[in-house]
Amino acid sequence: MDSVITIGITVLLVAATFVPYLVRYRRKEKAAAKRFEELKVAGLHAANTMHPHINASACIGCGGCVDACPEGDVLAVIGGKATLVHGAKCVGHGLCAEECPVGAITMLMAAPGRSADVPVLSESYETTQENIYIAGELGGMGLIKNAITQGKKVVDHIASKFGGGKPKYPVAVIGAGPAGLAAALTAKKHNLDYILLEQGDAGGTILQYPRRKIVMTSPVEIPLWGKLKFSEASKESLLEAWEAIIKETELQVHANEKVLDIERVNEHFRITSSKGSYEASAVVLALGRRGTPRKLGVPGEGQSKVMYRLIDTDSYQNFDLLVVGGGDSAIEAAVGLAIQGTNRVTLSYRKGEFSRIKDRNAKHLDEQVRKKTVTLMLHSNVREILPTEVVLETAGGEVRVPNQYVFIFAGGEMPFEFLKKIGIEFQQQVVQ
Repeated sequence: MDSVITIGITVLLVAATFVPYLVRYRRKEKAAAKRFEELKVAGLHAANTMHPHINASACIGCGGCVDACPEGDVLAVIGGKATLVHGAKCVGHGLCAEECPVGAITMLMAAPGRSADVPVLSESYETTQENIYIAGELGGMGLIKNAITQGKKVVDHIASKFGGGKPKYPVAVIGAGPAGLAAALTAKKHNLDYILLEQGDAGGTILQYPRRKIVMTSPVEIPLWGKLKFSEASKESLLEAWEAIIKETELQVHANEKVLDIERVNEHFRITSSKGSYEASAVVLALGRRGTPRKLGVPGEGQSKVMYRLIDTDSYQNFDLLVVGGGDSAIEAAVGLAIQGTNRVTLSYRKGEFSRIKDRNAKHLDEQVRKKTVTLMLHSNVREILPTEVVLETAGGEVRVPNQYVFIFAGGEMPFEFLKKIGIEFQQQVVQ
């Protein structure tokens, strides 16, 4: 009798512990599945750069990868398996893969069933064109720390080859994002002549970054400066830090100078830009993989509140938001920002109707317009972006729309054609 009572008490104690856990687990899994469906509607479930690919047959659903991710909601356990839920938010740091106890996660560029063009690189990040190197996002390293590390390693390698070359600029760095700035600072540390060319402003892809918070998983050493110790930073504070670094190190940045061509001339390269021509022994391509977004060219577009890509809808709550464009990306962004019901979203498109958009996107947009979470303004053009409002030109005259953030989806120029033109070879990374 005593043994029966003991067993009964044991069962009750186990149930008292396990049942609440199971309830919490199921509730969390259900919330993750719902979030996944919302992100699919917004087009944010797919990754844009290096991201985790999960082998479902090997995954044991322990959730270690979910806990390791500093981004918060990139991964979730759904149906007992780790799932890439918020791919657009992934920056490719790979901590999830390191944490997985069974090796079920690999870091890849392509989504399942698709392929991604990845430049062929040596261990020193040299391309198939001798003395042309790639550092940062273009080579698959989207994380700021990884990009900085690559930029430093590339120029350390170049310095070991060219102590001081005959050309005026032994090192030409194309792109002034984290990788390019680190490369140029490393050249300066080695007393190598360098030229740093940036088609926009210093900061590169950080300037395009839409997230209000940027995560850096650990401090990173900046040449000639010291440790950059941000664990979490806004885009604005990170840019302020870079501006301070550039000023203190007296780094020379040729801003608003676009590279048009790179050609080999005997033992060096001739770089032709929108403002001149330069020679270099080695070239470091620190270009963003996402390419150059097409801008509207209107007053106020240079403000930090203007962005050309949406990564995270949760960062925007109870805001007046303007989305500009008429393609699937614009529709998905507008719907994703509106679906929570807290934001006031305006979608501006210069034409009178949408063409070539997916049926599901048209359906989702119609639903949000009916709910009045999206205000659709066809035949409208942005004329000026002010700190707290946007001026739109419409058929009925000028309209001023209250605004905290602007998202522009007007297409852009991808870097791959340029790279192929100068002879860089790519390989396709295919995920089955």
